[in-house]
Amino acid sequence: MDTLFLIIFGIVWFVFAYFWYGNIIKNKVLRSTNQNLTPSHTLFDNKDYVPTKPIVLFGHHFSTIAGAGPIIGPILAYSYFGWLPALLWILLGSVFIGAVHDYTSLITSVRNKGYSIVNIAGKVVSSRASILFSIFVFLTLILVEAVFADLTAKTLLQQPEIAIPTFGLIPIAIFFALLQNRLKLNVYLATLISLALLGILIQVGEIIPIRANYDFWLTIILIYCFAASTLPVWLLLQPRDYISMYILVIGITLGYLGIIFLNPKIQGPSYIGFIHEQGPLFPMLFITIACGAISGFHSLIASGTSAKQLDKESHGKFIAFGSMLTEGALAFLVIMMVISVLPFNGDPNNSFLGILTNKNAQIVFGTALGLTIQSLGIPATFGISFGILMLNAFILTSLDSSTRLSRYIVQETLGFQFGGIFKNKYFSTAIVVILVFLVCKSGGYAKIWSVFGSANQLIGTLALFVVTNYLLGVKAPKWYTLLPAFFMLVVTEVALIYQLIYLYLPKFDILLVLISSSLIILGLIVALEAISKVLTNKVPFVQIQESTEP
Repeated sequence: MDTLFLIIFGIVWFVFAYFWYGNIIKNKVLRSTNQNLTPSHTLFDNKDYVPTKPIVLFGHHFSTIAGAGPIIGPILAYSYFGWLPALLWILLGSVFIGAVHDYTSLITSVRNKGYSIVNIAGKVVSSRASILFSIFVFLTLILVEAVFADLTAKTLLQQPEIAIPTFGLIPIAIFFALLQNRLKLNVYLATLISLALLGILIQVGEIIPIRANYDFWLTIILIYCFAASTLPVWLLLQPRDYISMYILVIGITLGYLGIIFLNPKIQGPSYIGFIHEQGPLFPMLFITIACGAISGFHSLIASGTSAKQLDKESHGKFIAFGSMLTEGALAFLVIMMVISVLPFNGDPNNSFLGILTNKNAQIVFGTALGLTIQSLGIPATFGISFGILMLNAFILTSLDSSTRLSRYIVQETLGFQFGGIFKNKYFSTAIVVILVFLVCKSGGYAKIWSVFGSANQLIGTLALFVVTNYLLGVKAPKWYTLLPAFFMLVVTEVALIYQLIYLYLPKFDILLVLISSSLIILGLIVALEAISKVLTNKVPFVQIQESTEP
């Protein structure tokens, strides 16, 4: 089968879904209107709460949510179960679950002073649910940050050519912010100048690779994360993620054009089997492919940083719904490339399973992208290097924003409870960075990473229940979020129970047994509290304050 038909179908589906289902959620469920002032205006402080141009906020939001997940997850799922189940979950999950989850989390936060979804749980579910949710999310974020920091440090260690463009992007981002916010230069002109400077840095990096040891890179990365978390959002975090977006968009565009011009035949198996050593297709497919369909991390970004920067409610669909569908389109492209330009098995250096087994999923993606864009006259070696740079950009943008999110959680929980030093952004960020450093140096995250997929999806599940309770409170339709919440609750609980019984207990791995058991209980407690409010209709009515736009 040629890939051209599937590629065209995928593009049409994502565009159609954006206007069709996106408008249903916007107009029928959220009843979004610009009469509702956003926190970026009502709580403006020019640090965390800053009204932001839609294209800039889209860049920040998309770059942050698009970690390595939409690339690594589809590759692993294809190797486990075949490309057809993976493709169906990406196409359906990203629209009916993921985009709804992201968009409703954003607007729910916008209408609650830009607070995170874990804080809002205390208002629409219960204080106990909020406390449990906060602890769970904070610990999960520390794990995510440790893994991303470690992966970035190791990438810089192995690919010293990307060190200069990776860190050179920081002064470029600050320069872009000053051009746009202080000199009031047109955003697109400022973007062109910044991208030109980045292009020069990429060339310089090839000529002057920076070599250093792991500890040096890890320290530099965490210093950057501290700065990105504490500096005004418009000065570093936001512009850096915005400029990074263009690396990602260029890569996605080249990939789609390459597949269209090349039109290769599908070489991989559509279906391998229901049972794999990692677990059965249900529920493990839905845990393996997270970011390409739904990811709990997205609700934390939407309700943690993006909600504080949204200029108008009407921009929410473009920012959140649009970003999730773009991420779904990336996951879709990854599947299309690896099933067509790479033979499934054979040469250990040139086949899909050979590269995945002997190297890793990152190299699989880089190789597939290089071979795909060869049809555009671009050397395969450049495509492979560009693919690795894309992945590094994805990871670092998720890392800096998750550090800021962790700081918010400390301030919104311990800060509200005890006040004093816990409200201080420097102290709160220092707690986060030190914990991440300790976890990285201990190497303990490697042991508990296997449970992260389920933990991440559990965050998304609980976010959907919290949003459902909010929607009930404003007398809005609940089924668009409640049905996905029930589905994801079954998926995550079954996955955790399966991992507990078949993977952790037989090995007598006490740590993982305790973690997975705790997650099972935590998820059920928070979900049951939310469900009981829904079934008994005891959700407090929430009045949306309306006022004229400034």
